Parts: sequence; C-alpha cells; structure tokens
Amino acid sequence: MNVPGRAALGAAIAFALLACAHAHADPAAPADAQFDVSLLAGGSEQAVDLSRFERGNAVVPGVYRLDLYLAQQWSGVADVRFAAPTPGTAAVPCFTPALLDQLGLPQDKLSDAARAALADSDGCIALADLIPDATVTYDQAELRLDVTVPQAWLGYRARGYVGPEQWDTGATAALLNYNLNSYRTQSGGQSQTSGYLGVNVGLNVGAWRFRHDGSLSWQSAAAGNGSDRHWQSIATYARRDIPSWRAQITLGDSYTSGELFDSVGVRGVQLATDDRMLPDSLRGYAPTVRGVAETNARVTIRQNGALLYETTVTPGPFVIDDLYATGYGGDLNVSVTEADGRVREFAVPYASVPQQLRPGLYRVAVAVGRVHDQGLQDEPELLQATVQRGLTNTVTAYGGLLGSDGYSAALGGLSLNTRLGAMALDLTAARTQLPGADSTTGQSLRATYSKILPTTGTSFSLASYRYSTSGYYSLRDALLARDYANGALVNGDLNALDASQNLPGVLTPAQREALQGRRNADLLANPYGLERQRNRFDINLSQTLGEAGGSVYATASARDYWNRSGTDVQFQLGYSNSLRSLSYAVSANRVRDVDGRYSNQFYLSFSLPLGTSPRAPSLTASATRDDSGQTQGQVTLSGQAGVDGQFTYGASAAHGDDAGTSGSVNTGYRGSYTVLNASYGQGDGYSQASFGMAGAVVAHPGGVTFGQPAGDTLAIVQAPHATGARVISAPGVRINRFGYALVPYLTPYHINSVELDPKGVSLDVQLAATSARVAPYAGSVAMLRFETEYGRTALVRARTGDGRAVPFGAEGRDAQGRVLGIVGQGGRLLVRGADAQGTMTLSWQEEGEARQCRVSYRMPSSPQAAAATSDYPTLDVRCTPDAPSAVAAQ
Repeated sequence: MNVPGRAALGAAIAFALLACAHAHADPAAPADAQFDVSLLAGGSEQAVDLSRFERGNAVVPGVYRLDLYLAQQWSGVADVRFAAPTPGTAAVPCFTPALLDQLGLPQDKLSDAARAALADSDGCIALADLIPDATVTYDQAELRLDVTVPQAWLGYRARGYVGPEQWDTGATAALLNYNLNSYRTQSGGQSQTSGYLGVNVGLNVGAWRFRHDGSLSWQSAAAGNGSDRHWQSIATYARRDIPSWRAQITLGDSYTSGELFDSVGVRGVQLATDDRMLPDSLRGYAPTVRGVAETNARVTIRQNGALLYETTVTPGPFVIDDLYATGYGGDLNVSVTEADGRVREFAVPYASVPQQLRPGLYRVAVAVGRVHDQGLQDEPELLQATVQRGLTNTVTAYGGLLGSDGYSAALGGLSLNTRLGAMALDLTAARTQLPGADSTTGQSLRATYSKILPTTGTSFSLASYRYSTSGYYSLRDALLARDYANGALVNGDLNALDASQNLPGVLTPAQREALQGRRNADLLANPYGLERQRNRFDINLSQTLGEAGGSVYATASARDYWNRSGTDVQFQLGYSNSLRSLSYAVSANRVRDVDGRYSNQFYLSFSLPLGTSPRAPSLTASATRDDSGQTQGQVTLSGQAGVDGQFTYGASAAHGDDAGTSGSVNTGYRGSYTVLNASYGQGDGYSQASFGMAGAVVAHPGGVTFGQPAGDTLAIVQAPHATGARVISAPGVRINRFGYALVPYLTPYHINSVELDPKGVSLDVQLAATSARVAPYAGSVAMLRFETEYGRTALVRARTGDGRAVPFGAEGRDAQGRVLGIVGQGGRLLVRGADAQGTMTLSWQEEGEARQCRVSYRMPSSPQAAAATSDYPTLDVRCTPDAPSAVAAQ
C-alpha cells in the first residue's frame, strides 16, 4: 500500500542524497558516486539505471551567456565559450583578450608565452595557464563565473567600475512624471482652492533625451481677488552623452551647475562632464527639508523664485528628502501654509560641498547662450567656463571665467583633502557696469568644509563662510541690478504700481522715484532694495551621541549686508533618542511670517508603537510653543496596512491657544500604478481638504505602462504571464496583467540589480531567472526581459499497464523532446510547462534494458480540480509500453 505522504518523503530523501553527491562532485572525475538501489522502494527487483547521477555537475561544451565577477565585484555580462580539455571530462571556460579586458585584468603583465597562447584563436586557454594561482568557479544554476586572481593583479580598475561598453542606451520611449496636489480651505465664509501640477515630460530617441520640466499652479477667486493660473517652464532641452569625454551636451533651456559661480538659467549650449560616469562617484547634492506642521498643511518649496515642489503634510514634524538633485543654485525657500491660513517661512541653505578629485581627473563645464530667467526682463548674453583638476591626492585646483553684458568675473581656488576634512578656499574678483553709473569692482572670499568622522559619529555635510567687499556683485546681483536700472521690474510696469506699495527686497519708494527719473543709479542698487551680502555663514551638522545617547542635527545660516543693518539668522536644531520602544524628539526652528517677522518655534514629541508587529500603529503626542507664548498640543495615531505596507492612515486631534480645537484624518496608497494621498481637517471656524496623486506613464515598444514616480532613469520589466510577481527593489511594484512593471529611480552608469519574487505568480508560470542587472545611461528607459515558460503544472501519478508504479528515476519528455521532470517514489512526477493536453514519454533503464511508455493526458480545466492533498492538479494516468524495437531504435 502506497501512503502518499510516505512516498513523497521517500522521493525527497532520495533526491536529497542525489543532490548531496552532485554538489560535492568533481566535474573532471569519470564517476564520483555510487548508489545502492536496494535502498529505493522495490529494491533490486526494480534495478533502475542511476549511472547518469553518478557524475558530478558536468558542463556540456558550448557558449554560455554569464555574469562575470572579479573578486566578488560584478564586471559585466559576456558570452563565454566552454570546451572539454580531453574527451569525457567536463568543459572549462576559455579565456580571450576581450574577456580579460572586460574583467579589467591587464594583459601587459602576462608573460610572452601567455600572450602568444592568447593569440591562438583556435585554442582554449584556461585562466590558470595565463595567471598563476588564479581560480575560476562556474555556478551553473546562477549562470555566474567567479574569477579570483592574486592581489598584484587587482587595482587596475577602480572598484565599482562599469565600462561604457556595458551601459544600456535604453529603448525609444516617451515618459511622463507627474505630481498633482490640490488643497482647499474654507474659513470665515470664504473658500479657496489652490493646486499644483508638476510635470517632467520626456522622449528618448537613440542616444538623445528630450525633456521638458514645468509646473502649473492655480488659485480660485476669494475675498474680492480674482482667480489666478500660472504655467512655469523650468527647463526644456535636448541632451545626449558623450562617453569618450565623460560628458553631456545640452541644447535648449537648462541651468548651470552653480558649483563655482551662481547657477542661472541659460538658453543655449552647455557641455559639462558628469561625475556619475566615474566609479565610486559622488552623487548630486540636495538638502533635506525639515519642519513642523500644526494642521494638514501645504508645503511649498521654491528656489530663485522657481516652484520646485509642493505637497500636503500631516500634523507634526515632516521631512522631505526626495528632492531632485538639481543644478539650480540658491537657498530653498520653504513656506508652510496651515489649514487656518497662517503662513510660516524658512530657508534651507543650498550650496555645493567641496569635491576632491583624484589625481589626473577633471571636471569641465562650458555654457554659451543667453540668460533665461522668468524673473528678469533683460536676458543678456552669457559665456561661462569652469575647470577643476586633481593635481595630487591632497590638492585639487579649480577656476573659472564668466562674461555677460556689463559683468565679468574670474575665480580661482584650491581644495585640500586633509585628515581634518575636505576644505576649499577660493577668491572671486568681479567687475560690474550698471547703466548710468561708473563701473565697480570687488572681491569675494569663500571657505567651505565637509567632513565625516566615523569614530565620533559627526557629519559636516556643509559648512561655509563667505566675505564680500562693498563693490562686489555676484552674477545674480548684477543681473537684478542691471534689470532695475534699465527700468524693468519683476512684477511688471513701474508706472502701474501703487506709489505707496512697498516691495521689500526689490525696490524702496526712493528707488522707484529714482528709477522713474532715470537718475542716481547708485541708489537703485544700494540701500534696502537689492540686498548685497557682506558676510554669510552656513552649516549642516549631524552628530550621534553614542549607542544610547541619541543624535542631534543642526542647520543654520547667518548673514549681514552692506546696505542695511542687522543680521538675518535662521536655524533648525533637533535632538532625538529612544527609550526601549518609546521615541522622543525636541527641536527649535526659526521661522518667518508673511509680514517678514521672525520668531522661534519649539517642538517636543513622543512616539510609542501600539504593538510589536511590523504593521502596528504608532501613537504620537507633541507640543509646540513660540516666542509669544502660544502653545499647541496634539495627539496622532498613524500606521500602515497591506502586504507591502502600501496603505497608510492617520488621525489627529489638537488644541492650541491661537488655533483652538481641531481634528484631521489622512490616508495614502502606494500602488503599482500610482501614489495617492488625501486628507481632511476641521477646526474652529475653518475646514480643509486635500488630494494628491503622483506617478509616471511610459510608452515603450511593448505598450504603455503606469507606475510610481520614477525619476529620470528607470526600467521597464517584461515578464510574460508573471502577473502578480513582486519587484523586490521597488516596494509596492508588481507585474501587471500585461506582463510589465515600471521600476523607478535607477542609478545611471552603475549596476542596478532588479529582482522578482515569484510568490503569488500562477503555478503554471516558470521564471528562467529571478534577477537581472543593468547599467543605464542617464535618462534612459532600460528594457529588462525575464524569460518565462508558460504551461500547465500538475502532479502526475503514472502506472504501467500491469498496475505497477513507473520506476523511480524515469525521465519524462513531451512530444518536442523537452524534459518535463523526473519520476519520484510511487510513480509520481511533477510536470511543469506542459500543454493543456498532449502526449508524454517516460523512459528508464531496467535490468540492463531500455524501457519506455507513453502517456496521453488532458489537464483539468482549472486549478480548483486539484486534489485536496496538493496545491497542484493531480492526474492518474496509465503508461502504455512501447515495443522493445521502437525503444531500441530511439
């Protein structure tokens, strides 16, 4: 009597023994193991030929496409030829000059005999014959070739290097990234709706990337003011890579980098090297924005007047750390608009961190065109060139020249890489000619510093100090001053302005009067209008205080001016720690209201998870207080739900001296096709509601795929029939019903690993591989195809015509000769990839003779027809023996 569980267990044990012997086999040995068939069910009465299992993991000669690894570092994908050194032995990989180059192994270190052997294209040279003590390991299951060489052969290629020949240009595709946020408030009988839509539209054709980055903002009519709608074009350009120069060329409207001179919009041509093409390169820098909201608030981030980002945040502290690493120089101006209409502002310093270059490496940037800035009436011609060069391991020199109508500047400096950190010191000399005034000259001295101290947990991401003389104008100051002096204002025609209107930071009434009379040009660019900095100090600091001491962070900026008294100081200071499961934090922020008044805000919070599971909700209690003594306390419950944590929710209640009592709820969803969020809040005399949606749409050769916000460089995964497979590297992303998925935020010019989790995929689908690697060009849409086999899966119980179970070890093949599986104990065979109906051949060796029988089968109409004891449909079949002559003929 066959017991199903016992039979399955016997088969499993037998296969485990086979696998164990298989794993420890030497491919070169003719026979590595022998099996006592009496241990199998039926014993010697059913003497199955198991000789094919006695040989190790023999490699059949041929060409295999493999992942190459040198010292555990991926070196690319190549077609590798395997050949058998002698008949009857396992094939070994043959090394060629191209394969050595791809691994980064220098051929000039080879002996003369080794180079001569490589020149013989007909032979098969093993690596050990070229490099003594080198080893090669082939993992047939992973299609991976691992190479190990002596240390003297390493170091000729930087760690993480990926050669341009491995970069993926990507497919011809059109793409759209969008971020929509709508915010509605009602207070005092008045309601108003504001909205923001940021888009990045692109088209990839060959090596060219065409992009348009813009935003649409609107506001409904309220309190006697009309509605407003404004489209802002941030950048429109065509760009392509020049790998041999490690550079990119950009045509159209784009921005200069802002590393040495002020970043400005340029309509023209830019040619600039890209550090991302270097191994272990430093990524673009974008600061983290932190703040505190008292209600479901709208957060707006601008830079040089350009609207970069807008979103809705929930009550409590917020962190925005996903800003694009842009080249738009200048501080980030953050506005927090509460649901009851209160507005607070603060600035986050944005500047380049000192970059040290290795000896011989360089950065070059050239821009030619016209200044393109929506805030300027006059857009003069511009020529700018900068260069940075690594001289030694310690010193990097840099400099630049800039010329525009009525303005010229030259900069020179040194960056030092010392044990105390990276430091840079540079001097800029500028000459400015304002209409109707004599030219002025001035200098600006800047010192910057960055350092990470692992032993103390200290990180100076940015510390800088700048001193400018009274006659110094930066590029942006000069552009604004010339614009004012030429009679053009940011806000329109001067004569249309109310004479009593004050425009802080633009022009004072005296300056407007001077402008109308075209007199006293010095006044136009001096007191209280165009604020010209004298000293400026910025710092971004984080510090851990030991394993149990928590951590602190500080962001601070202080500046004073030549043309007005007082010092502007802004800061964010914070401390956080935890006591078992209780987390707490305290912070102090300096904010500015809509009238330009500064105040300090203090925040204290405690957070406690309500359970031990990963999806347990958290309870947070917090309190804020400002300089005027106004306080607010709030309690928030928030959490996640769903297999991937794709659902978020929160509810809060608050009471404040100024804002009264309020409550709010919010929810969010992060799915494969989009990211959604919504909130609603109500308080004393007001209510608020918001809705947000963000995502990406890509039209590619396989169709149109929707996905999460994807950035500029992404991949489209194609896995036919693998609906529901999860992309491990992208939370919430799954293969859609068309067999595609959009994988966001790939790192350009570096290896990106994309892995699929087949859990949840139909049992009728087999993935040939579950991981793929790609090194995409910046802005590309990489197409990653995962090969799949689609066919029915079933557990077949096969018996011969006399009722015996088909012997253990029998091999099953379909009508096309494909191997479907191996028979285990009790005649059981797990068939995968079979047609819905057809014929299967089972063959084996018994008592020295070849035996074979055929099975005609028809799969159940649905998986629900499967037996209760199995996840698979179960088929009981009879195997009709073939005539001995037919078997012998085969």
